[in-house]
Amino acid sequence: MAAAGKRSWGRRLIVWAGKALLIFVFGSLLLVALFRFVPPPFTLTMAGDLVSGHGITKHWVPLDRIDPDMARAAIAAEDSSFCTHGGFDYDSIAAAMYRNAKGGKVLRGGSTISQQTAKNVFLWQGGGYFRKGLEAWFTVLIELIWPKKRIMEVYLNVAETGIGTYGVEAGAQRYFRHGAANMTRAEAARIAAVLPLPKKRAGVAPRGFTRRYGNSIAARIGVVQREGLDACLR
Repeated sequence: MAAAGKRSWGRRLIVWAGKALLIFVFGSLLLVALFRFVPPPFTLTMAGDLVSGHGITKHWVPLDRIDPDMARAAIAAEDSSFCTHGGFDYDSIAAAMYRNAKGGKVLRGGSTISQQTAKNVFLWQGGGYFRKGLEAWFTVLIELIWPKKRIMEVYLNVAETGIGTYGVEAGAQRYFRHGAANMTRAEAARIAAVLPLPKKRAGVAPRGFTRRYGNSIAARIGVVQREGLDACLR
C-alpha cells in the first residue's frame, strides 16, 4: 500500500508539473503576443526601484519619435549584429566567455539587444542559469513574434537610463531637458554609455571611462549608418 501511495503521488507530481509547464508556455506566448502591440506597463526592475523608494519616471514614445542615432548608438554599443542575428550573437558570447576566463575587463557581455529586451520586460536583473534559461526562451519568442523594429522600440522604452528613470525619452528629459526626438549624436552616445550601469553612470558631464566610452560610441554611430547595420529599422 505504501509503495502504491508513493507511485500515486509521483504521478500527481508529474501531472501537476506538466500542467504548470503548459500554463507557462501558453501564458508566455500570449504575453509576448500582447506586447507586440501594447506597451509593457511595468517590469520587475521598476518594482525594485519602487521598493527602494526611488520612484519611477517613464515616458513611452514610438520608435519614429526617437532620433535614429539613438538606435544606432545602441547597436554600436551593445549589438552590432542586431539586424542579422536571430536573437543570439554566438561570436560575442564566445568572446565574452573568453575575456571573463582571462580575467579581462568586459566592455559588454555576450547579450544581444533582443536578450536584454527579454530580460528587461519579462524577468529580473541578475544572473543565474535559471534566469538565463528563461531569458533564452523569451528571446526566441520575441524574435519569432516581434519584428526587429518592435524589439528596438521596446528596448529603448524599457531600458533603465538612470536611477528610477526608464526609456530614452525619460532619460533625454532628465539629462538634456528635451525629448528623445531631438537628441544630438553625442547625447545619444551618452545615454548608450549609461545603459550597462544606469545606477552608477551619469549622462550629464560624464567622467573617466563613461566619457571615453561615450566618445567611442559616438564615433561608431556613423559606421553603423554607413555600413547599414541599422537597415532593419529603416
